[in-house]
Amino acid sequence: MPQPPLLIALMGPTASGKTALAIELAEALDLAVLSVDSRQLYRGMSIGTAKPNAQQRARVRHLLLDLRDPDQPINLKEFCSAAREAIAAEHRRRGVAFLVGGSGLYLRALTQGLQPPAVPPQPALRAQLQELGQPFCHQLLSQADPLSAGRIAPADAVRTQRALEVIYATGRPYASQPSACPPPWRLLELGLNPPDLRERIGLRSQQLYSDGLVAETEALIHRYGAELPLLDTIGYGEARSLLAGELKEADAISLTTRRTLQYAKRQRTWFRRQHQPMWLEGDDPLQQALRAVQRVLG
Repeated sequence: MPQPPLLIALMGPTASGKTALAIELAEALDLAVLSVDSRQLYRGMSIGTAKPNAQQRARVRHLLLDLRDPDQPINLKEFCSAAREAIAAEHRRRGVAFLVGGSGLYLRALTQGLQPPAVPPQPALRAQLQELGQPFCHQLLSQADPLSAGRIAPADAVRTQRALEVIYATGRPYASQPSACPPPWRLLELGLNPPDLRERIGLRSQQLYSDGLVAETEALIHRYGAELPLLDTIGYGEARSLLAGELKEADAISLTTRRTLQYAKRQRTWFRRQHQPMWLEGDDPLQQALRAVQRVLG
């Protein structure tokens, strides 16, 4: 009986080196990189999300990037549908598909077969929630669904609105909705968690501003307005405050670094609790990853 196709998932906190390693591994195995990043899904958000650049994309194919404009949110069900199509195409082509990212819920949904609630977007409700403001909405979610509120960052307007949207549509807590249907794949989970992550995050934050994060944020504000929910996320929120004269650049970089460190801590906790990756350590994670893949493939 033929073996089921293989799904490789490379995960780790932000700035851990996933992009560079993913490109090397994809080149070695002739794979496409299937991005699992909740912000890289959107066009015009390249610098602030550390999206693979043109040179990196020229080396290997990258899929699940730039799927929509930032004012057209993608919910978990829609993302999973697009991702599963890409996985199926790679399985037909190579028998192996390669997920790379740090968005924990998205990864878990794909690797464990979560079935997100089939609630379509409700623009009128989202407009009302946006008008109420994110602090009030997150408080509302805390009252209606404390478990989901604990999993969703207080500044994450996109996921907060989606959770409230599902609650209002179904009358049940968002956290209790997804059911699992294990996918018919073999799974190899690989993880990166370098010991110098704090230093990497500090350098990454400075690099974002050097590369043009403020100009990118200004362009997003010009096109979509300053109240765009995705502008509340790490990096963009501080750049928006800098443009408004509320922060100096050094303070914006410092705040971006602090928020990123907090996010990375939540990511590491998630990966320890929700996944069982083989942690790649030492000076040659590529060779470790290749050996792990060869052992699974036989």
